Amino acid sequence: MEAISQNARVPVWLPWPLPTGWLVTGFAEVGDERSGGRATVVALSGPSVTHGPADLLIIAEEPGIGLGAAFAGLEGPDPGDGFGDGPPHAKIDVKGHPAALWCVDSGSDRAAYAGEALGDWLWTIAWPAEAGCLIALAELSLRDLRDDGQAYELPFGAFSPRLGGEKT
Repeated sequence: MEAISQNARVPVWLPWPLPTGWLVTGFAEVGDERSGGRATVVALSGPSVTHGPADLLIIAEEPGIGLGAAFAGLEGPDPGDGFGDGPPHAKIDVKGHPAALWCVDSGSDRAAYAGEALGDWLWTIAWPAEAGCLIALAELSLRDLRDDGQAYELPFGAFSPRLGGEKT
């Protein structure tokens, strides 16, 4: 967590406080030592709204990277045509300000929302699909772990299989 936070050129978004019963299950980044982290992922796991476990990825990335779109199951590097048309489907608090998110057509096994925060893409992707209502209903508040004073006693769980390099 500390290495990614120090290297990242984009936010490392953590919902805080975490939803009840949720654990941090991993961190990942895209980039290199020279250019820094151009995309970051925070993985969380917790109870689904219906039954069983759920996984949530929160991704920040520079435009054109395509990590969020890849996790969402999309072909291109961004949410695609029609994105942002109409009112947002959800809003999430980003450092004290509301950020609009739109549902992205990502298939039946997951729910994906995308928007913009601080000039970078903000993606939230949840498995199973019904866990996506967490984004719309839980009133999540995101903190950037790069900011001073953002050290938390995080509850960690087993490493997320969503970050294991397997096709999601």
